[in-house]
Amino acid sequence: MKFLIRWFLNHIPRKYIQLFAQFATRLIALFYLGHRVECTVCGKHYRKFLPYGYINSRTNALCPHCLSLERHRLIELYLRQKTDFYTSKPALLHVAPELCFIKRFEAALGDRYTTADLESPLAKVKMDVQAIPFPDETFDVIFCNHILEHVENDLTAMRELCRVLKTGGWGIILSPIDDIDTTYENPDIVEPEERKKHFGQHDHLRRYGRDYAQRLASGGFTVVEDRFVETLPPETVQRYALPANEIIYIVKKSPR
Repeated sequence: MKFLIRWFLNHIPRKYIQLFAQFATRLIALFYLGHRVECTVCGKHYRKFLPYGYINSRTNALCPHCLSLERHRLIELYLRQKTDFYTSKPALLHVAPELCFIKRFEAALGDRYTTADLESPLAKVKMDVQAIPFPDETFDVIFCNHILEHVENDLTAMRELCRVLKTGGWGIILSPIDDIDTTYENPDIVEPEERKKHFGQHDHLRRYGRDYAQRLASGGFTVVEDRFVETLPPETVQRYALPANEIIYIVKKSPR
């Protein structure tokens, strides 16, 4: 199963995976029936989740029903336990919307929910995050997860996200973070195989380091590094298959 999923991730365009993967995984789910793990997003439970990863597959990662990954299950738990997201009905901009969240957020927010992306067939608005086609101070909340490592000018994208966020608003902007002090990028590396070697994935343009929060702050945000998962009981982390060391980067737009 690890090899099969890894092959699809590396050989099938992302937009097709987004459209059709859920139908295949729901059939596979029949072989994973059980009660050992549970998805915080869709509520389904299995003996374990599917493996997932472009290079080194992570075990117990992908929910076969809604396609949530470890970070999505953590975000869902965070939204429920530490925010008023589901009760305040904010105007939300969701960049490159994850399939596992779309129906859930639509049900909660209605027409206050905007999905946007340059290529994703799941998004309603075609948009380059480096040139967001919305006025200043449009959204109460923004979600943009595992996108900035794909963007040519991530600092421009950060400034754009900050621009359309209302003063007093907040967001979650996650990216893969490596155990390095300073973000590594090299615009001269353009070949997919070389990018995979240097940045970990063929379509990544950089490896973020421990300076990630500083980069977000340079875009105009106030940044909070929330180690929410470390506050949870071990049995909760195990039950929902959460990422043990994931930092949730909360961005806020403070009055100037």
